[in-house]
Amino acid sequence: MMMLLSFLLVNGAVLSVVMALELVLCTLRRSFEPNPHPVVLFGGVVSWLEKRLNRGSVQNRRWKGAVAWTVLVAGCAALGLLALLLLPFWGYALVFALTSAVLLAFSTLAQFVARVADGLASGLDQGREAVSHIVGRDPKALDEAGVSRAAIESLAENFSDGVTAPLFWGLIGGLPGLLAYKAVNTLDSMWGYRNERFEDFGKPAARLDDAANWIPARLTGALVCLVSGGGWRAMVRGAPQHRSPNAGWPEAAFAASLNVALAGPRKYDTGWSTDPPMGNGRRDLTGGDIVRALGLYFRAGAVMTAIVALGTLILWAALSL
Repeated sequence: MMMLLSFLLVNGAVLSVVMALELVLCTLRRSFEPNPHPVVLFGGVVSWLEKRLNRGSVQNRRWKGAVAWTVLVAGCAALGLLALLLLPFWGYALVFALTSAVLLAFSTLAQFVARVADGLASGLDQGREAVSHIVGRDPKALDEAGVSRAAIESLAENFSDGVTAPLFWGLIGGLPGLLAYKAVNTLDSMWGYRNERFEDFGKPAARLDDAANWIPARLTGALVCLVSGGGWRAMVRGAPQHRSPNAGWPEAAFAASLNVALAGPRKYDTGWSTDPPMGNGRRDLTGGDIVRALGLYFRAGAVMTAIVALGTLILWAALSL
């Protein structure tokens, strides 16, 4: 039991420090992005494997997709476990901290979304170009309000996937948990499409990513409502309307907290979506609403960091008795 609590204490201490640094970088509009990024390198392996396995009958593609998913996720978790077992305490903590600094996307996400607001301040075309880097919808079909909604929706959804979820799994699973989650999320982003190519091969990746994000998505929505001081009922009412079982929670929370309307019909490369609007507020958004959303995002990140740090201090005090 003491070993488990000590493990959780290390996780909390490392992630508290990393998130505090992320908040500082966010304030400075900077981020820590190595080149090449480890996720990009992992994505190359994922793409190579898919091209060689995604063929045959429907049953074969589903079976091979599940096996490939298991091998890749287990392999990433094994790397973290080896670091935990073989490295000295300080070495593991250092590797965990450096890895977390790369894989927690708090400052990076804020930087990309802020570029959309900056782009809109210069003109619609610049805003469309900036938002094309963070969403999959057709930017040419977006007016200023559409660009603004797309940016805020991306901020809300990726707050859960890119910050809360890796933090959650890192807290309870350390470096193995963090690496396993990032593998799960990357596999979904590359294989989790509902089209002819990936419907069968990528089904396990999509379903298991939904499972991994179930708790973090709801925690994110609750955190946003906590920080904004309301919106709980609107979040609970609006979240199930989203086609994703998870993305609706942070998006509905942002919509309620900012008193805006998000989602609604959107044009993707594959055609128009028929999603209902989420939230009862204004729909004619501007770059100023993106700035407001970024302020809410930063405050939520600060409260999240404080909660993790406080929990870590309480655990440290309990272990010191």
